[in-house]
Amino acid sequence: MQKKITKAGDLLDENGYLQESGYATKLIKTYDRKKIKAKKSRIKEWDYYLVYNNDYAVALTIDDNSYMGLNSISLIDFKNKTETTKSFMAFNTKGKTNLPSTSKIGNVVVQKKNYSISFINDGRERVLKAKIQNFQKGKDLACEFVLTKEPKDSMVILTPFAEKKTHFYYNQKIVGLLCEGWVELGGEKVLFEKKSTRGILDWGRGVWTYKNTWYWGAGTGVVDGHEVGFNIGYGFGDTSNATENMVFYDGKAHKLSDVTFNIPKDKRGRDDFMSPWTFSSSDKRFEMKFTPVINRHSNANILVISSNQNQVFGKFSGKIKLDDGTIVKLKNFMGFAEKVVNKW
Repeated sequence: MQKKITKAGDLLDENGYLQESGYATKLIKTYDRKKIKAKKSRIKEWDYYLVYNNDYAVALTIDDNSYMGLNSISLIDFKNKTETTKSFMAFNTKGKTNLPSTSKIGNVVVQKKNYSISFINDGRERVLKAKIQNFQKGKDLACEFVLTKEPKDSMVILTPFAEKKTHFYYNQKIVGLLCEGWVELGGEKVLFEKKSTRGILDWGRGVWTYKNTWYWGAGTGVVDGHEVGFNIGYGFGDTSNATENMVFYDGKAHKLSDVTFNIPKDKRGRDDFMSPWTFSSSDKRFEMKFTPVINRHSNANILVISSNQNQVFGKFSGKIKLDDGTIVKLKNFMGFAEKVVNKW
């Protein structure tokens, strides 16, 4: 079942329960942190931006998990198959990061002694800036990107957790923002041109259970003169009312059913992230092969908090079937797919 939510209103009722669960193509419900009835230490809020082309990617995260915050900057070089990520943790943030209650407009700035990250959104364009000292082999990094022309539709999901009614996942993925900018490392500047660079926003607010595993993949680019993008994933809460699988064609959403990530195994039965994957959907509308290029892997374990992340960038090849039956063929289409196991 795929329940589409079309009526605006408050996200939560007076008990802190989701008013409705399902999917939407816009950020239709109003999020208010004050209406959450779960423990305030369990609230999680984040903005994650990924900008990339066929050669490089930059990922920027500002995250406030109430009992801790995690801000990070990543630079991925697809040509040389290298990546560097610097993450900074703060404790007892308790919402003081002041992430906006909507993705439509609002600013968030983190300024520390050795790094800064800012997301400025005036409702027309998004300006992303970051600076960090000693990012890679003693070299400082700075970057600035301008994201414009938000697509008409996006993937929005409102998911409850069956175990606890006051827990929920409210998430928007905006796939296919036009992007231009630059990144400078140690005095060497790389330009990101609008014709070949696209941006993705992962905007999330919610209260999660302690242990969870999620799968997420996305890609965006131009195919035969059309803007094409997709968002696929699963793992959070009760998804009986909707999945977060969606294709975007010239900014219009085409809803998919379940999509399975077929990650190969090595001889010991462990996930072999750098061997070719496949993806298949229950409605046969998303059938893909995925050839990995580089794995942005991190495995953090601090007391009762742990996060094992494998974000694999690579090339998708296969077919997508739109709502009207049109077949869109992808060949070496750059994107990513990830598996993340968290206890937090």
